[in-house]
Amino acid sequence: MTRKRIFILNGHPAEASLTGAVAQSYATAAKTAGHEVRLTNLHDLEFDPDYGFGGYVNQKPLEADLETLLQDIEWAEHVVVATPMWWGGLPAKLKGVFDRAFLPGRTFDTRSTTKLGLPAPLLTGRTGRVLLLSDTPGWFFRLFYRNALIVQIQQQILEFVGIKPVKVTQFTGASHPKAGVADKWIKRAAKIGAEAA
Repeated sequence: MTRKRIFILNGHPAEASLTGAVAQSYATAAKTAGHEVRLTNLHDLEFDPDYGFGGYVNQKPLEADLETLLQDIEWAEHVVVATPMWWGGLPAKLKGVFDRAFLPGRTFDTRSTTKLGLPAPLLTGRTGRVLLLSDTPGWFFRLFYRNALIVQIQQQILEFVGIKPVKVTQFTGASHPKAGVADKWIKRAAKIGAEAA
């Protein structure tokens, strides 16, 4: 198995969470399998999630934590984002990471375009994985919401900046999982982490 450089972002804003446990399980198994791993917990990051006055011309300076996060993504060959789904979207602080850190000139180039006319991605050469925890059953999410959050984080965020392909693993019933279910999710995350997938 080829050794990989893996960056993992635990996107839950709380210090202790099931999302964090899943991310940690992935990280531990990946390290045990011989991969280089860097894990960042969203709750440890200090930054203003509001882009505020900033624009593409007048960009808001990045705080040190966001600069480090970008450097970790640039270092990585495989990028993992573990996140809960709240109100059909990402937690506000996690969305703030992407709003603030994924900027033109660093993660995509508006002066150069793809064949489809989209800004050229600058984080190519990396693969991705999303570990998504939600209460909404998968079948309902697909049928009624058309996988909206998966489309957003997989295609409109990660693949937009060149991280692809991005595989998604969804864990549903996350607020009150039945006995033993959370342990199965943690073991599944470990299996995926050991394979660096």
